[in-house]
Amino acid sequence: MTTAQAHISAAAAPGAELAADIVVIGGGLGGVSATLAAARQGARVVLVEELDWLGGQLTSQGVPPDEHPWIESLIASQSYAALRHGIRDYYRTHMPLTEAARGSLRLNPGQGNVSTLCHEPWVAVKVIDGLLAPHVAAGRVTVLRQHRLLDVQVDGDRLRAVRVRDLPNDRERVLHAPMFIDATEIGDVLEMAGVEHVFGAEAQSRTGEPHALPEADPFDQQAITWCLAADYLPGEDHTIDKPAAYERLKTLQLDCWPGPQFSWTLSDFVTHQPRERPLFVGLTDAESLYDLWHARRIAWRLNFELGAYASDITLANWPQMDYWEKPIVGVGPQAQAVALEEARQFSLAFFYWMQTDAPRHDGGHGYRGLRLRGDVLGTSDGLAKQAYYREGRRIEAEFTVLEQHIGVTARPGKDSAEPFFDSVGIGAYRIDLHPSTRGRNTVDIDSFPFQIPLGALLPVRVDNLLPACKTSVRRVSPTARTANMRPNGASARLLARSPPSAWPAGNHLARCAPTRHCWASFRRRWNVRACCWRGRASAHSRPRGASDTGTPRRPRESRRPEAGVAALVSIRQAAASCRLGNTQPDRMKWQV
Repeated sequence: MTTAQAHISAAAAPGAELAADIVVIGGGLGGVSATLAAARQGARVVLVEELDWLGGQLTSQGVPPDEHPWIESLIASQSYAALRHGIRDYYRTHMPLTEAARGSLRLNPGQGNVSTLCHEPWVAVKVIDGLLAPHVAAGRVTVLRQHRLLDVQVDGDRLRAVRVRDLPNDRERVLHAPMFIDATEIGDVLEMAGVEHVFGAEAQSRTGEPHALPEADPFDQQAITWCLAADYLPGEDHTIDKPAAYERLKTLQLDCWPGPQFSWTLSDFVTHQPRERPLFVGLTDAESLYDLWHARRIAWRLNFELGAYASDITLANWPQMDYWEKPIVGVGPQAQAVALEEARQFSLAFFYWMQTDAPRHDGGHGYRGLRLRGDVLGTSDGLAKQAYYREGRRIEAEFTVLEQHIGVTARPGKDSAEPFFDSVGIGAYRIDLHPSTRGRNTVDIDSFPFQIPLGALLPVRVDNLLPACKTSVRRVSPTARTANMRPNGASARLLARSPPSAWPAGNHLARCAPTRHCWASFRRRWNVRACCWRGRASAHSRPRGASDTGTPRRPRESRRPEAGVAALVSIRQAAASCRLGNTQPDRMKWQV
């Protein structure tokens, strides 16, 4: 643990019970974003993370940022812009860059193809710690690292507390708050609290989406990937021990795939035609080549002084590593543990195949000079600390965003995504599904840049829980479950406009329940499922009804008539404050 990490965790050392205004469970980018947004507004936040690193997908899962194409020239939230700036500043301040790299305005340490900021995960960890440090020092934020969620205490339509275990010290803590945010990777709080949710594939009869399945199948889930980091030292031999399941795995093949998964020949994500994607198509030092090595390269040695890096370093999150044999979500703890271990072995088996049996671009077989680099991932085995999850549980929300709202082909004659009257954020990503546990092939289709409506963040029943992080935050079911939308800062801002600690006693978290009720009242007033600013109704919102996957819906136990016109005006103002041009701390802004 670094000095900064120890300082951030120290404030939480005493006490079996902690109270805060907001408890955020999950320390990925979504949880960190929500924590920062709430802390800036003066709320007291406890942030819980099971691992010793914060950052989730960007750090513990070993996935470089996969961003929209305008990230360098148009817009980003202030907190995300600060993260990107901090990563570049860390390299310029502490790393032995060449003068040319140090002077580059858009420094890309790895020159990877997927992002203009491919970087080493451990650097992002330090920057995230730095972003939180002022709030920790001020007593607004307490970070509980290496704390595992055990259970959730529920009273009717409200969460009262969560119980967590301090793993290093083997003791339990109970965390109390009037507001909770589920930022876990697969929506663990939703399940433990009995919050209405779905997982897997939903039925076309329910959503009307062109690419949905005819029938719901909760265990039709996208493949996960256990990523790894590697460099390449020709002439050396760093071959790992042969994985026990290697002989079976090296010939494993999806029915929809053109050949064995351990191959340079893939199924094209869009056309499903065979496509060659080898490890190398030329020099590893080339600035940009269309091969696996350059896709997610996180350290380009020519960006650094001579001798500082013996080789480039790349992160492997490649189609050949997609583990689809067993589902992860909605299964028992033992079955989940088995599947996760198999995913780890799957990645190691592919790495062994590359070292020994893979056809080389220059003739022969095997790149024995490939070396696992767990040091950049904070591990000793070369693999990431955590699997990369592409989907999880998804709340039954007041409003569901569908393919018809954002998909290009699903909106014939339209030149943009559906506008929403209650938009609190924006996003941009293709509708992108990897092969599934039922053997389905990929779905990869165009989408418009889209708005994120507040109604998609509000559970249909529970009053004081908001989802965050990946697919537990909202869904375009089932075809955009990997859209990587992170409007968590916006949702936290809505709660933190008046810090919960300043609310009158007995207010029952007026920033959440009235939010939902006034949203629903506004919708009912116009007799539509969704409204845009022009007052038009959307014809594509999902009808409210019993869930066909996940947990059944239950009647609301209480109604709060005080959520009237004043609350409606308040939430409309809150939503407006999250739009472009906002002068609040997390405003969207122009960025170089």
